Amino acid sequence: MKFLNILFFYGALIPISYLPYSVLYFISDGLYVVIYKLVGYRKKVVIQNIANSFPQKTKEQHLQIVNAFYKHLCDLVVESIKGFTISEAEVKQRMKIINPEYIDRFFEQGKSVILAGGHYNNWELFAVAIDAPIKHKAVALYKPLTNKFFDEKMRSSRSKYGLEMISTKASREEFEKKDPLRVIILGIDQFPGRSTNCYWSTFLDQETAMIFGMEKYAKEYNYPVLYGRINKIKRGHYTFEFSDAIENPQSTAYGEITKAISHLLEKDIMAKPEYWLWSHKRWKHKRPADLVQAN
Repeated sequence: MKFLNILFFYGALIPISYLPYSVLYFISDGLYVVIYKLVGYRKKVVIQNIANSFPQKTKEQHLQIVNAFYKHLCDLVVESIKGFTISEAEVKQRMKIINPEYIDRFFEQGKSVILAGGHYNNWELFAVAIDAPIKHKAVALYKPLTNKFFDEKMRSSRSKYGLEMISTKASREEFEKKDPLRVIILGIDQFPGRSTNCYWSTFLDQETAMIFGMEKYAKEYNYPVLYGRINKIKRGHYTFEFSDAIENPQSTAYGEITKAISHLLEKDIMAKPEYWLWSHKRWKHKRPADLVQAN
């Protein structure tokens, strides 16, 4: 198995990653036909997720979003492969951090912060780009892949220009550190795993289990929470901006941070739904009947 991983990575992915973007997007267009038209990769999941999230839209509008999503997904695949060999200069050109001063002010105050976002637009390119333009040390919490070979390659790709990747199992140790000042990056739109160990709220017109770790750590350590927004300018070009800081988490009510951040992501998704990762089974569990939580 390890030999096949090595062969696939160095024999296919790395050669592809050296190709110019014009060729990569030609590959993406072909991949779209295969994945969407021929194979129908998770097509039922995508259609159902979109239909449930936009009940006010027509079936035709749902299918327009589905079609646009698969085109973006295929672009994301080839852009992620490009990430294995992309230069730092090209990263800066294709993912522009437009307001680093927004987060730098917390560095001047001597505060580490939490940066929350979702699987929206090209989060892989954001990971490669984020450390250099800001004063904080960028640290991303993530769940390691089962395949150790590709987990190492993924971590190496994301961290090549400064980002540090830390397993979620070591979350508390990371929050306990005092130096250097860090921006700890968390995704908020993964499924929590257990329907009882989470915060239930309404997200995209559905009862949704939300990961609660962001709010838990923010309040325990009083780390300001910022929202990160990725905008797609055109194919292969993005901007990133910091926004809507919750500056004193310990003064907030239970669930307030989770709802505020998730609503910001929801707003972005509703504006440009094709750029979110619809292929995941985000709503596979329902709220337990004995859990009464007003929100």
